[in-house]
Amino acid sequence: MHKTYGVLLSFLIFVSCGKKYEPTDTKTVKSELISAVDISSFPQMAESNVVFYTSAGVEDGFLNILKQNGVNTIRLRLWVKPESKYAGFASVKQFSQMLKANGFRIWLSVHYSDTWADPGHQKTPESWANKSYQTLKDSVENYTRRVVEDIKPDYIQIGNELNTGFLHPHGNISSQAIQFIALMSAAIKTVRQRASDTKIIIHYAGIMHSDWFFNQVSALDYDIIGLSYYPIWHGKNLDMLSRTLNSLSHKYQKDVLIAETAYPFTLEWNDWTNNIVGTDEALILPQYRATPQGQRAFVKRIKTITTKEVKRGLGFCYWGGELIAWRGSKANDGSVWENQALFNFNNRALPVLEEFCFE
Repeated sequence: MHKTYGVLLSFLIFVSCGKKYEPTDTKTVKSELISAVDISSFPQMAESNVVFYTSAGVEDGFLNILKQNGVNTIRLRLWVKPESKYAGFASVKQFSQMLKANGFRIWLSVHYSDTWADPGHQKTPESWANKSYQTLKDSVENYTRRVVEDIKPDYIQIGNELNTGFLHPHGNISSQAIQFIALMSAAIKTVRQRASDTKIIIHYAGIMHSDWFFNQVSALDYDIIGLSYYPIWHGKNLDMLSRTLNSLSHKYQKDVLIAETAYPFTLEWNDWTNNIVGTDEALILPQYRATPQGQRAFVKRIKTITTKEVKRGLGFCYWGGELIAWRGSKANDGSVWENQALFNFNNRALPVLEEFCFE
């Protein structure tokens, strides 16, 4: 265990939404609203002993700051055999254990790949690549069993942003729809058999064609519809987002949530790495400017949609909240996301974090 992990584990008392935090048996909180942050890169960052500060400028542990502001769930990506140890099984298991000890629920985004899986990339893990379809199906079952038995997540995504399926070419939803459903079913059946309390999420990126996709998977046994929503890629109509979530929830009788979202607090940069969002064209204007208050207002609207406007809305997850320019101000291989993190360029908690507390 890294020294930084040991320091973080030393925290014995946390404050949640301004109140003393009392650990709760996770089995009793499955139906609670989800206030989540994806901080998958934090274990790597922690090795650099990055220092974080509260909104008042007081040095504090990163996880403690999240807990104080009401974050109750941590989302982590899981790759099969990545080039580095980060996001691999051992690293994610260790980090999950630490997070559970600190009172967080665990949401695994299982990519079924050695690297990023998204609508444009659904590459089969190298060690599974030359297997027959049936052998691949067995590998999915065995891997999923290991994940749920060893890590014991509260929520598990079967795949990540599955617009085009997963495990290509065998699980391509356009060319191999039957096999796609069968591979998904194999993973889902394993979760039901081995971890009956774990809630299953099926994750789609965006609003467009989401009804078509969830109609394709309507026969699968899952619990929660998850959508990614980033204005730069998925449109700038938040009313349409609300209508889409309501429609999907009603039609397919599922709970729904936003599985990924983020918004900039500035269009400036803090290292020499080009940011993904850097111009006004990516913003929802004039309501949500690239300012600390604009970022907060955007997340407040997302929270309102997913907890008040949608009857079966469960909440949201903010992606990349940890991704400050942690490699230094002159790094050209640093963060492409530091202007969308939950901390400013001085590593100080931004006002947006106050929106993670549910009343």
